[in-house]
Amino acid sequence: MSGSSPAPRRSRQWSSPDRRSISSLLTESRNSPLSHQDALAAAQAEHDRVREAAIRVYQDYESQQERRRLLEQQERILQQQKQEEERIRTEERLRAEEIRLRELKLKTVPKLPPEPPAPVTEVNGSATSQNPTQPTLVGAKLEQTSTSKTPQFGLPQPALTNGLNGHANGTSGTKPTQPTIQSMLSQPLSQPNITPQAQVQPSSIPSPFSQPVKPTPTQQNGFPAAAPAKPSVGVTKDRYIEIHQNLKRLRESLLQQSKSNPALKQRMGDMRRELRKNMGQLVSTKSGNRKQNEAIQALLNEAISGAVPSQLVDPSDYITDKREPVQGALHNEPQLPSLFLYLLNHFSKAVINQFINECGAQPTTADPIGVTVAIIFSKDVYLWRGKTLIDILMAKFRVVCPVLFGYYGNEKTEQGRLRLGWKKSPAGYIPEQQHSDRMKGLGAGYAAIALRNFGKTKSSNPWPPTNYWTAMARIVNTPPADISETQFVVLRAMIEASEEKFIQFYGNAGIAALRKALVEFPNKAVNKTPGASGLEVLAQILKRDIGLEL
Repeated sequence: MSGSSPAPRRSRQWSSPDRRSISSLLTESRNSPLSHQDALAAAQAEHDRVREAAIRVYQDYESQQERRRLLEQQERILQQQKQEEERIRTEERLRAEEIRLRELKLKTVPKLPPEPPAPVTEVNGSATSQNPTQPTLVGAKLEQTSTSKTPQFGLPQPALTNGLNGHANGTSGTKPTQPTIQSMLSQPLSQPNITPQAQVQPSSIPSPFSQPVKPTPTQQNGFPAAAPAKPSVGVTKDRYIEIHQNLKRLRESLLQQSKSNPALKQRMGDMRRELRKNMGQLVSTKSGNRKQNEAIQALLNEAISGAVPSQLVDPSDYITDKREPVQGALHNEPQLPSLFLYLLNHFSKAVINQFINECGAQPTTADPIGVTVAIIFSKDVYLWRGKTLIDILMAKFRVVCPVLFGYYGNEKTEQGRLRLGWKKSPAGYIPEQQHSDRMKGLGAGYAAIALRNFGKTKSSNPWPPTNYWTAMARIVNTPPADISETQFVVLRAMIEASEEKFIQFYGNAGIAALRKALVEFPNKAVNKTPGASGLEVLAQILKRDIGLEL
């Protein structure tokens, strides 16, 4: 082994790029500038090679990431596309359902023909009908007999002894002591024993309607029907609508007058604003509105006296009856200042707006407004030929709340909503809740005007309680298939917070009417709505609060 030469050492597979021999490292030229330049050039070449390799790796990685981002974006777009397609399909289905619903709402079912008359049978040799023609107490009717002016209400007769007070129809006289509601409730309906206040006379309905209202003002469904209207000379089928149009023309006339009369223009605008301001300042406290009422009367006095000159117009265009001069009346002349009628028109408009805006949520707030209305329209100085001009206000009531005048309709149709006084804005009909609030305020306001006691004043009642009775009768005598939610809302607003006044005027007959309105009327409705339940709840409230058992 000692004589043998050592095995040659294998070279490494990966050698350095430039491995010099030891001898070359030991030469004197290893530190020469040329050697350093060679080493630097070799290091630079290695650096460039490594850098290029790193750049290639980075570029490959970026390309992979870009492809991944493009794939993810494409997936998101496809998913959004699917979602939009699903949304469109859903909206198309909803639209088709809505079209179908509207078509169903527009469909109507023809009404059945009226039932044939009941057969007549012979009883003890005399012909009688199976349906008795003698009305019951609930089916009472305001009328006068030829021998006595005491109203008859059928059998049994409650004699309506506590009916309208002595001034309800414009008459005057002493006012006896008024019984309490508790004393009236303690007496049976069949045997009333209430001290009469005065004779009750049905007031003529000043405006017949353009379309017959079912049922006609006769005994029907057991409710005391309204007194039959006396035809007025020169009155058209819907006089209130004509009055409303005439009031619009009056306003245009005043605008034309103001263009040529600067004093009228300035004062007319100031008077209108002052009137509206005082109406908005009415409060519910007793005797708290004297200042406001005096301010309103001062404006009307200024207008009717001619202190602000305006053209004279015929007041017959703004009333429902034909009038002749009356002896002792302050204004018998054939014409009145147009500014005075213009202010009465704006006063009536302010009254309606107050009822709508203030009395829907709280019906008791309607009472002070009703007091102001009674004061203005009963003043002798504002009467024409001895009678009130309250038809101007009623014309506005007729437009905004037709159900008070016997109109009814289907709330699901365009024509029905127009007949019910549903307000329409540029965007369409107002929402149901807003319509309900309007009707509540108007119903409460109508009661505040009609149920006023004029027993302590010499003035005549401009809108007697018989008009309240008539409005209630028209509503509850609506055929069952035509009863609407609007009628329920208006009827409850008329009764709520006014039932005591109604009973004080009509006594046992009023209790019978309340039973018809709060118990039988909602029960006969074909569709049970929240309004029908509201009337039934009101009957329970009256039983709890005042002991009125209906």
